[in-house]
Order: sequence, then structure tokens, then C-alpha cells
Amino acid sequence: MPELPEVEVVRLGIAEHVVGRTITHVVVHDVRSVRRHLPGARDFADRLQGRTVVGAARRGKYLWMQLDHGDAVLCHLGMSGQFLISEAEAPPPRHLRIALTLDDGRELRFADQRIFGGMSFSEDGAELPPEIAHIARDPLDPLFDAAEFAARLRRRETGVKRAILDQTLISGVGNIYADESLWRTPLHYARNTRHLRSREVEGLLVHIGEVMLEALAQGGTSFDTLYVNVNGNSGYFERSLQAYGQEGQPCQRCGTPIRRDAFMNRSSYWCPRCQPRPRNGKF
Repeated sequence: MPELPEVEVVRLGIAEHVVGRTITHVVVHDVRSVRRHLPGARDFADRLQGRTVVGAARRGKYLWMQLDHGDAVLCHLGMSGQFLISEAEAPPPRHLRIALTLDDGRELRFADQRIFGGMSFSEDGAELPPEIAHIARDPLDPLFDAAEFAARLRRRETGVKRAILDQTLISGVGNIYADESLWRTPLHYARNTRHLRSREVEGLLVHIGEVMLEALAQGGTSFDTLYVNVNGNSGYFERSLQAYGQEGQPCQRCGTPIRRDAFMNRSSYWCPRCQPRPRNGKF
């Protein structure tokens, strides 16, 4: 699933190509992609037609297009959602679900192979859609409160990776960047948050931010064609991954082969030497 860097790359593309444009026509090709808009596809299209996009914003893995008069279009990429900017006469991409025609003759197209993502209209949601008000700020947000994050993290009693994947605690972190940040700190993914030292929490947060910024600079992480930016280009941070997906490869810090464990229906990648497994949930 696209994480913060990938969603931010898409947001930047929308900001460049769509902000300032008026939506002249909307076609919903698959109603499942507007299932979160409870009044239905026709109402979704009617509410957007004639509206001007005045901004593009993001909170964690969610992004929204800010509309005139204070409303918004809330978007989530899910596992395979893509926003593509195209000339109206260009052949449609596979799995096209929604097309927004703009007043310059181009289209903003939403394609989604697995249909886990989607769009919805958020009334009065330009500043922050109420549907995602429970989502925490992310570490690249200027208003992110590091001290509050540290205090909330250490009040919990759970594995540290499980905690940083909780979008109500810190948003935008997914499986890939969690493993990379924990390897850099270094911390085992099952370390109990209640027993983390202050310097470990501080270091983890620094590394989360650094990993996010490095990935953003490289256009995000693309393991396949399911994540691309609005111009259809892939990101290259996959080439810089030091833990995630590196099972059996030597740790770049100590040379020990990276291990993979099953974790929450996903995987965790870690170095047995640099990130020792905790004993009795403490260390």
C-alpha cells in the first residue's frame, strides 16, 4: 500500500497540474470507487461539476483536493490506486474508475486495479475533512508534536512496530518505512513501547522522518506498476532499502543475513544481530 512518501508525490503532482483548474465534467466508470460517498455516483459527479480546485492537501496516507467554497474531494489510493493526468483523447488506462475533465482539456484519471481506494465528496472539508479527523499528524507536518508522540508511545504496552503503524498515533508510516526506520534506530519490531528509552524513541522518530524524506526525494517506492506518479513514472527508493524485502541479504551494518518474520498478515524484516529479539517483552 502506498505510504506517506508515495501519497505526497501524488499530491505534489495534483498541486502542479490540477490546482487552479475547474472541473467541467465527471464520469464515474465504477461505482465501487465512490462507495464511501453515500449519496451515490450521480450525486458525486453533480457536486464536482463546475467546481474549481484551489489546493491539494494531505494527512498521512490520505489526500484531498480543496475546492472553492470550502469543500473537498477526499481520496485514498488503497493498495493500487493511481492518479494520472492525461490529454482527454489519450487512450484510457486499464482499470479506469473515475475521470475528471478539466477546463484545459486534460483529464485527471483515477485507476485502481484492486478497488480498495476511492474518492468521496467532503462538505466543508477543505481545511481537514471530518472523515479523517481521527488520523494523527505525520512527522513531515510542521505541527507534528514530537513530545506528545513520545509520551503517547511510551504510555502504551505493545510492540513498537505495531504502535507506529497505528495511524491514530502517527500517520503515514506503513510496513516498508516502519522496517527501514526500526533497522536504522536500531530496534526489534517487537520491543515493548513501555520499556523504550527516551533516546530510542527520539532516534526512532528522527529515522522515520529521514526515511520519509529520502524516499520522497526518489519519488517513493515502486515494487511494481501499481504505484506511479501522476505522469505515470515509478519511484526509485526500492534500490535504497536496507531491511524491507532483503531476506537473506547481508545486513549493511554488520553483515548478518536479514531475517523475515510473519507479522500482522504481512512481514517484518530485521537483523538478528543489530536488532536483537526482546526477552520477556523488555529488551
